[in-house]
Amino acid sequence: MSAKVQSYLFFDGRAEEAAEFYKSALGAKVETLLRFRDNPEPNEASPGCGPGGDNADKVMHMTLLIGDTLVMGSDGDCKGQADFKGFALSITVENAAAVDKTFGALAAGGKVIMPAMKTFFSERFGMVADKFGVTWMVLVAPK
Repeated sequence: MSAKVQSYLFFDGRAEEAAEFYKSALGAKVETLLRFRDNPEPNEASPGCGPGGDNADKVMHMTLLIGDTLVMGSDGDCKGQADFKGFALSITVENAAAVDKTFGALAAGGKVIMPAMKTFFSERFGMVADKFGVTWMVLVAPK
């Protein structure tokens, strides 16, 4: 079996803001951005969003390229209550200085869970929940 597992994040109404944040913080590139108004089948829209009304400009689907990894996302039901629990995204960078830079960018408006520091498994590792509530582990790959 040939398969690829990819992350899909539901931002509940803040997907476009998240895309802009990740462009700035991580150098992400927006590969795809489709809005609910673009859907030719309005009956297939998410319950809280859709091609008509206030949420027509919300994001139905987006793909972000971060390094060589594709992360997908959506505004989902547009309820404004994104809940990212039970998982974290891990980002491996080339050195301790890159950890500090990346960690600092992700921490802007977010919450530090574990400050970036030397650990037994990495020259530098830290955990942060960004301003959207997505938890990130930032580290230098073990040698």
